[in-house]
Amino acid sequence: MNETHLNGESSDIISENVKQLQQLFPEVFVEDSIDFEKLRTVLGEYVDEDEERYNFTWWGKSQALRLAQIPSTGTLRPYPEESIDWDTTQNLYIEGDNLEVLKLLQKNYHNKIKMIYIDPPYNTGNDFVYLDDFTDNMQRYLEITGQKSEKGGKLSTNSETSGRYHTNWLNMMYPRLRLARNLLSDAGVIFISIDDTELENLRKICNEIFGKENFVAQILWKKRSTPPNDKVIGAQHDYIVIYQKQDFKGNLFLRPRTEKQLSRYKNPDNHPKGPWTPGDLMANVKGGRYVQSLYFPITNPRTGQVHYPGENGNWRFNQDKVERLMENDEIYFGEKDNGRPKLKRFLKNVKSGITWTSIWDFSPLNTAGSQEMEQLLGSSGIFENPKPVGLLCDLLKLGSSEDCVVLDFFSGAASTAHAIMELNSYDSGSRKFVMVQLPETTSEKSEPYKAGYSNICEIGKERIRRSGENIKAELAKKYQAQQNQMMVADEKQIMNPDDLDIGFKVFKLDSSNLRKWQVNEEDLETSLFENIENFVSGRSDLDVVYEIMLKYGIDLTLPVEETGSGDHKLFSVGLGALLICLDDEIKTSAAQEIVRLKGELKPEVMRVVFRDSGFKDDSTKTNIKEILRTNGVDEIVSI
Repeated sequence: MNETHLNGESSDIISENVKQLQQLFPEVFVEDSIDFEKLRTVLGEYVDEDEERYNFTWWGKSQALRLAQIPSTGTLRPYPEESIDWDTTQNLYIEGDNLEVLKLLQKNYHNKIKMIYIDPPYNTGNDFVYLDDFTDNMQRYLEITGQKSEKGGKLSTNSETSGRYHTNWLNMMYPRLRLARNLLSDAGVIFISIDDTELENLRKICNEIFGKENFVAQILWKKRSTPPNDKVIGAQHDYIVIYQKQDFKGNLFLRPRTEKQLSRYKNPDNHPKGPWTPGDLMANVKGGRYVQSLYFPITNPRTGQVHYPGENGNWRFNQDKVERLMENDEIYFGEKDNGRPKLKRFLKNVKSGITWTSIWDFSPLNTAGSQEMEQLLGSSGIFENPKPVGLLCDLLKLGSSEDCVVLDFFSGAASTAHAIMELNSYDSGSRKFVMVQLPETTSEKSEPYKAGYSNICEIGKERIRRSGENIKAELAKKYQAQQNQMMVADEKQIMNPDDLDIGFKVFKLDSSNLRKWQVNEEDLETSLFENIENFVSGRSDLDVVYEIMLKYGIDLTLPVEETGSGDHKLFSVGLGALLICLDDEIKTSAAQEIVRLKGELKPEVMRVVFRDSGFKDDSTKTNIKEILRTNGVDEIVSI
């Protein structure tokens, strides 16, 4: 049995990278340190020491890289009262600085996210840029959000007059994209909205982080029907830059055929291969170069009419292949049996969709974002330029599978969450979302503030609530209508509205629940007594339970059940995979209750976490460890 201690920090990314390097090149390690001379020798000609080599750098890049590697000392505190369907939903809404949140999610979602979509600040001079603190970003976040006495470092706009206008934006994006890449699965894809201001810089840092070879496409989408009239050449478009984690089959999906396109496939002759549509049996040739094996007569077996290829072509197939097609009734001679021969193209044999283009002008979705917000929240100007749900649905069709996790760590008005629920209701999918948004306050003179929204997160959460209710209500109507009439053959089954997840669990970034050892030299006695209690005052048991799950890398959407008997309260996570006891006084009867639950729940693996200060003496702790060891408990953790 292993006994470990859980501290208040997130994953140590540097340590994980060193472990991976040690697996690849064990010979370059000497007493757990890297011998760079040996590493250079191993890498041979792949080491570039030329000072005048191609390189993209800027002021602060090294610090930004280190910032991504520093473990977070924060945690995510649960807020069931602000959530929807807390006990059952698989969706998360997280309020906090996305840099710290991405660090905290490294264990829980490492290599698990199929699709990331972000709409970061475009750096136009009017939007803010996250000015990170390289020494203590968590402390700075608490100051900005009013949870600590402020010492400076407010969010502000990044003016073009700033001497480090592009540098500030790069230092904001670089560490976040590095952390995001860790979360993508091998088949994962990231979509990033941007305009001309930082497009070039975005491509360069993405080439470095994801690899130039993993660039997929740069979509140009028409965002407005008329150009702005304050410029000589007004931009009507933005870009969506796409990178994949690696070249992997199944990264992207074809565009689904529309109902109109599918309606072309029919089965008037009840062919066993299903619906089909007539296709050309002739292939045009350049310069009249006929191929003898492809030039022959085809006779209609029912009328005896003989057909030859046209003047500028051959048949697509040789005579043997055509005869087999005739035998299988896969040649069509028209409704009245008097037309030229056509090939029956069966729906089951064609690609599952059609090819996407690099220019998206799918009216009327281009300009629908603001209208959608106004219809949902009842007021215009609540959120500036939100992305249309239709656009995001198309991106989800391109980059997500029906049962994957989608992350948006610049979630804004939560358009991505809205789109995921909308698409799930359409194709009966079970996509899950993780939304992350900084709770940027709204000014007292702004439309959101007047409408009752104190920060952007309040807008996003309310948008999810209202859109989810609307989507479920509309789905219920369609489902009931289908149930009231018999389904016809090939009719699409409408999803049961009870299976649609429109809920979300709310978590908020905060300092760790575990108290740091801090001594006040002016009042030593008081500070010593305060540090005997290892949890921060004012925190609930549920706060601690979810921090344990977070730091252990356990899915935050797993059910948490309060259980136990007698003098002890236990929290069971994942049907007994993790048991947590946070009692002030832990007795040997707690171990006996854990053994009972192990026999009742029968988890494949059981881990147990105790509050370390709950053990009043070493003998009790030793006895409890021995009881658990003899009953096959895999691991015990103290916090």
